[in-house]
Amino acid sequence: MRSPTDLVALGRSEVRVGPLGLGCAALGNLYTALPDTQAAATVDTAWDGGIRLFDTAPHYGLGLSERRLGAALRDRPRDEYVLSTKVGRLLDPVAPGTTVLGDEEGFDVPATHRRRWDFSAAGVRAALTDSIDRLGLGRIDVVLLHDPDDHLDWSIREAYPALRELRAAGVIGAIGAGMNDADALSRLVEECELDVVLLAGRYTVLEQGALDRLLPACLRRGTSVLAGGVFNSGLSAQDRPGPDATYDYARAPAALIDRARRIAEICDAHEARLPQAALQLPLGHPAVAGVLVGARSSQEIAHDIALAARPVPADCWARLKAEGLLRADVCVPEE
Repeated sequence: MRSPTDLVALGRSEVRVGPLGLGCAALGNLYTALPDTQAAATVDTAWDGGIRLFDTAPHYGLGLSERRLGAALRDRPRDEYVLSTKVGRLLDPVAPGTTVLGDEEGFDVPATHRRRWDFSAAGVRAALTDSIDRLGLGRIDVVLLHDPDDHLDWSIREAYPALRELRAAGVIGAIGAGMNDADALSRLVEECELDVVLLAGRYTVLEQGALDRLLPACLRRGTSVLAGGVFNSGLSAQDRPGPDATYDYARAPAALIDRARRIAEICDAHEARLPQAALQLPLGHPAVAGVLVGARSSQEIAHDIALAARPVPADCWARLKAEGLLRADVCVPEE
């Protein structure tokens, strides 16, 4: 696996990233709340471990993730890290006097705002302006269309040209899209000039369907990939997955748990670990520039940094392929 200082460009842009980045959904109180001090300490530990890529979004905690990330990075040298956020959802304040209940999108925050889909050119610019204000860091390096699954035509017609203009003007360094639908991302890559896509959960040690269309398209078009959701929401995050393990945020099917356990057994036989293989596998593909991991504490991100530091042995990858637990055409990382 590449060292943290081994940087590669995102597409044809001048934005360069290391192999590991911090995904900051948890900083927006994903599922459960965490104190500001814990959020800041998570970013500090990531920084101390060599991470210089940080990905957030307005969606994460109705702007809380952006505010916390901005505060945690404010005293860092601005040219030493890459900051990524997303557009496609505007945050509208609730009307005065409205009873504010909890957010219904999985974040433990008061619903002081409502999300509104907007992939118009004006919506893209408004979202970017709002994100810059919340982050307070002067500029954003990478801007992604966020979850345009049901709005692909709108995104291609209006949002993408707006991002392209902002890139050409030097306002942002790289543009792309982030979602968990590999086929939809393939269409965006094929029809737009994107620097990067963030693919969540579809190129992992348990699932390699992105090899069919998306990853070849990225190679042809010169588009880089950031792999997210590499633990598939939990199933491959443990050395020995239990019967209640989750996959894509739901209870994992028994057959998939059995597959993960078989992978874990082979990893163990070769002095490796299932989460270690899950984190490292995507980086073997030439289109993949980096892996994003989410963390909600210093301990979690330190654990992931340690997993990334020790390569999975080549004979472990070879056996996983030989036993049909990885596709034969998977590109595995070099030791």
